[in-house]
Amino acid sequence: MEQITILHTNDLHSHFENWPRIRRYLAAIRATAEQAGGTVYTFDLGDHVDRAHPVSEATVGQQNVKLMNQVGYDAVTIGNNEGLGFMRAQLDHLYDHANFPVVLGNLRTLQGALPHWAVDHRLLTTAAGTRVLVLGLTAPYQLTYPLAGWTPLAVMPTLSRLLAQYRQQADCCVLLSHLGINVDRQIAKRFPQVDVILGSHTHHRLPHGERVNHSLLAAAGKWGQYVGRVSLTLDSQHHIVAAAASVVETKTLPVEPADAAEIQGLSDLGESILSEQRVAQVPVAMEANATGHPQLVQEGLHAIAEYAGTQAAVLNAGLFLRDLPAGVVTQQHLHQMLPHSMHVMTVTLDGYNLWRLVQEFESVRLFLRHFPQRGMGFRGKVFGELNYLGIAYDAQTHAVTWRGEPVSPLKTYRVAMVDHYLFVPFFPTLKIVGQNQILYQDLLREVFAQYLGRHDPLP
Repeated sequence: MEQITILHTNDLHSHFENWPRIRRYLAAIRATAEQAGGTVYTFDLGDHVDRAHPVSEATVGQQNVKLMNQVGYDAVTIGNNEGLGFMRAQLDHLYDHANFPVVLGNLRTLQGALPHWAVDHRLLTTAAGTRVLVLGLTAPYQLTYPLAGWTPLAVMPTLSRLLAQYRQQADCCVLLSHLGINVDRQIAKRFPQVDVILGSHTHHRLPHGERVNHSLLAAAGKWGQYVGRVSLTLDSQHHIVAAAASVVETKTLPVEPADAAEIQGLSDLGESILSEQRVAQVPVAMEANATGHPQLVQEGLHAIAEYAGTQAAVLNAGLFLRDLPAGVVTQQHLHQMLPHSMHVMTVTLDGYNLWRLVQEFESVRLFLRHFPQRGMGFRGKVFGELNYLGIAYDAQTHAVTWRGEPVSPLKTYRVAMVDHYLFVPFFPTLKIVGQNQILYQDLLREVFAQYLGRHDPLP
């Protein structure tokens, strides 16, 4: 009987506090299994990079790739943090120095070509002659991938095509999935040709795997808190006769004396690089206050309105995580203050629907003030207080004014805000009737940096 061990990591999101132990564990399992005559393959399923960490921001993800090179991955796929966290020009160079292939079947350039840094499959062959087909798919965000310079392909037709093209060349098939558990289950029901689905994206953990139809689903949570392991047993005809999945909790793995310095060194490196990038010189300090209406948020409102060319703007105070000190402002200050993966968005509405949107804002204002918002690009603690520029609301009459004048139901209005509001469930008017334009070229902190540079330039 042949033994194949599959090790998998996913959704690290630059949580490097777990990385030294993960690296040692992967190396140790590989060495032990190979000494016993088995085959070991190691895969990453995407979202290794998160620009909320200073070194990922400062090196445009290159430090993440250096760390991944330490492992010797047999293949990786990308998550939305790689695919959407960078513009195409940046992603096109993320893997320039990688020692592993990126397997990705459902992303194309706007001209229809496979990215030059990716392959649509990989065929691995064990010492015993078993051929393992490796495919990779990522969540195809139809709205935002074109803004970043890519065309996403639908999952099911793409997988059907890839299996028709390559499956007969292999004895078994492993899918690197950054699609989420619900899509993984759908794939397992529809495509029995896929033997193992290594899952991610929804940060789910399957401690003992999950059998769906013919497929074994495996998943290891998030942030490097767990590492996944799949054990396959094959007969002399290269057929899988047994398959089992498990996870190991990273905090149970031994710590070495040098770990703390390595982890801190990554933060120090990123902060050092960002601290050297001077942006502006502001005359007075501005405080952050997630549950109030601080001057810092007012500056942010003016920044996004100016960037978008609108006369009104909306921002939640929970976006601003740190005070901005007086004096020279660096990219480090801005990254600490606005670590989010968000962009400015303009929304065009007629007066009635603007009135309705403001009613939605006001109806959840108290709830959102202390709401612990998670995901959708947000990297803060609470959503915080809603702040307006150019819009006012009368709580007694429910009237809405636009720059001091009553909103006219028949007029058209453009408002700047962050694209985050489109993806959270609190403001349905945006999805239902909003003419939404995401200005994808710059992140929110980059927009704020440009604003400060214009209004408080360096001497």
